[in-house]
Amino acid sequence: MGSLTRRGLGILTLGAALATGAMDPLPGAAQAQPAWPTRTVSLIVPYSAGGATDVLARKVAEGLSSALGKTVVVDNRPGAGGTLGTALAANAKPDGYTLFLGQVSSHGIAPNLYTHLRYDPVTSFVPIVFIETIPNILAVNKDLPVNSVDELIAYAKAHPDALNFASSGAGASTHLSGEMFKAMTGIKMTHVPFHGSAQALVSVMGNQTQLIFDNMPSVYPYVTAGNMKALAVTTLKPSPQAPHIPTIAEATKSADLSRYDVSAWFGLYAPANTPRPIVDRVNAAVNAMLKEPGFVKFIVDNGGVPEGGTPEDLGRFGEGELKKWKTVIEQAGVPKM
Repeated sequence: MGSLTRRGLGILTLGAALATGAMDPLPGAAQAQPAWPTRTVSLIVPYSAGGATDVLARKVAEGLSSALGKTVVVDNRPGAGGTLGTALAANAKPDGYTLFLGQVSSHGIAPNLYTHLRYDPVTSFVPIVFIETIPNILAVNKDLPVNSVDELIAYAKAHPDALNFASSGAGASTHLSGEMFKAMTGIKMTHVPFHGSAQALVSVMGNQTQLIFDNMPSVYPYVTAGNMKALAVTTLKPSPQAPHIPTIAEATKSADLSRYDVSAWFGLYAPANTPRPIVDRVNAAVNAMLKEPGFVKFIVDNGGVPEGGTPEDLGRFGEGELKKWKTVIEQAGVPKM
């Protein structure tokens, strides 16, 4: 047989082998992504069971379990103001089997308040999806002679030593909401920290303090019962649960509060370098959940506003939060921890 004929048969044999997959793939050829998930996925919550973050996490885990076809379990890791669990998530293996429910503290306030964090909010995580925002309510003692934000500002200026505002603790968003309000209006108020919202709210109702900027789920029941007066919500968007309460930005003409925007917010993250296909799959699943009437009702009933969007949307929002809280903390002179 001539060399040309032998070469022709070789080409035919090679073509048949490639067509039938009989030959091994060439070195460096792209390999298919391994299936995910094949086992249980952990969703780390940096707080104890029973709180607002944990309640939301369990609802998200339930929806993701259904969407992914594998169980997603909530892993509560409280301690050190939420920074312990956050660092644990940041240092987990980036294989898609560890997710993290981040919030205003972990990705906005704590990085500007704690001097020795074992994570970086930007480089240690990959953002997945923005879930919800929950406004704070600016509420006052029911006997305080003010019924609007403008009246509160005027009262504070006329009585510069009369107002004390309560919070659930130094460095909490309920504290820094008040500091931001002071800076933007130029009024004087004295901060009185408590160990949790319950004690802070009791102090306002008892007139030991006169006002509070607290999360909507905590304070709104007292407002509807007539024990306190709600002057405004602290977000730029009104609350679906209480659309009759104006936002601070739209409730005043006596101060430039058009940029006042504070919320307890929640977003889903994974350790940095988690594969993008996994990030996109979880993003799509949560965005689908945010269109389900039952999930939307759950968020609204708990005082929240559904969000959603791309991983990049959450990343940009988080960067804005870091800058905002850095400015507020520096202006207020809040000591580092």
